[in-house]
Amino acid sequence: MHRDQSPLKVRPASELVPPLSPDVDQMLDGFTPRPIRAEFRFDAGKPAVITVELLAERGPSLVWRIGRRLLHRGLTAMSGCGDVRMWPALPRERPSSWLLLESEEVEASFDVPAAPLAQWLDATYLITPAETEMDELNWDGFLRELLVDSATPSA
Repeated sequence: MHRDQSPLKVRPASELVPPLSPDVDQMLDGFTPRPIRAEFRFDAGKPAVITVELLAERGPSLVWRIGRRLLHRGLTAMSGCGDVRMWPALPRERPSSWLLLESEEVEASFDVPAAPLAQWLDATYLITPAETEMDELNWDGFLRELLVDSATPSA
């Protein structure tokens, strides 16, 4: 390497896959859309999980952590069970998928455009392929935390 050349710099995954902010509609009654800001974030340190922040116009934002595989599958078929489900919407001019989020306090459905989400997810899979996303998981630490939490009495 010539002395005037700088060494190659590795860019962090957050720069390689910037957050996605698609035009998402919250479906108020199943038929009435209300535009809402949403941000999908990928962390290469935890590649199996996508953080989705739903930013309400008024009030607090909601943060959900959703499996990357669930989101990817939900673009083409029914995916998930329980609190988070996703499936393709009926064909129309803008291909999209329905994202249903449920908890004890909240139940909300969202119409998410399929094309930008698919392209963004594909970019995350270039950083960390599906078959390697669990390679860096610290199983001993995970089990230790799980056992410590379960041993702590609850009030």
